[in-house]
Amino acid sequence: MNRRRFLCLTAATLALPNGAGAETVWQGVALGADAEIRLTGPADRAKAALAGVRAVLDQIEATFSLYRASDLTRLNASGSIAPSAWMQQVVALSTALHRLTEGAFDPTVQTLWQAHATGKAPEPGTLGWGRVQMAGQITLAPGQALTFNGIAQGFATDLVRAHLAEHGFGTALINIGEYAALGGPFRLGISDPDAGLLAAWQVTGGALAVSSPRATVVAGQPHIQHPKGLPPLWSTVAVHADSAAVADGLSTALVFLTRGQIAAVKALRPDLHRVAVVDALGNLETI
Repeated sequence: MNRRRFLCLTAATLALPNGAGAETVWQGVALGADAEIRLTGPADRAKAALAGVRAVLDQIEATFSLYRASDLTRLNASGSIAPSAWMQQVVALSTALHRLTEGAFDPTVQTLWQAHATGKAPEPGTLGWGRVQMAGQITLAPGQALTFNGIAQGFATDLVRAHLAEHGFGTALINIGEYAALGGPFRLGISDPDAGLLAAWQVTGGALAVSSPRATVVAGQPHIQHPKGLPPLWSTVAVHADSAAVADGLSTALVFLTRGQIAAVKALRPDLHRVAVVDALGNLETI
């Protein structure tokens, strides 16, 4: 299956916590990507908790999917909708990350993808998160379209983690396109599509997202795009944060930022634990 982004988290390096009990594994598909949950605890309780996961993921699809009828496809088609609570949360976080990354995180890049598909340049004034109006309704500028592919999988991962915690589980590893942990420690490998496995990070109760722009090429373009058409500066970026949505959005945007800019972002976010970048030669550096 073609995935929206190359997830460089190598599941083979996963190690359950010492003394962990029985493990239940759930596998499925969400937002166009393979999904997996590894849940430690009594099998009957795990089955009951996992039964509700599909409903959460179906609602996520109905809100953010670009490939089936959803709130997002309706917004892109009509230009305006009254947002659901989940849409409002993602829009608010998108605004915060847009500011934090000096505009590198920008859901209006869907307009750019539509232009690539037709072989035409985007119409003037269609790109730019600042042109989206968010007073009650979400209203797009004429010709605009949004994608939340750089944040929705992380948001979904956070929701599933919260669902499992509400059912009393303290040890789980959730992968809904990004990774989040309940308890731990879990050990996850970080790979670059060219350089291979470069590091392994221990994660306890946090989230890890990795972006590699050129791991997937769409219409001859890296699958992560800057609204101003700037090229990626890094082959891979890994972000370890409290929230999978934050890690997801930042790993998307930081591929366009310099070391100094990334360090400045990290200094402003106490929930951001580690950032690593991989250059074109396969050298990994933690910032």
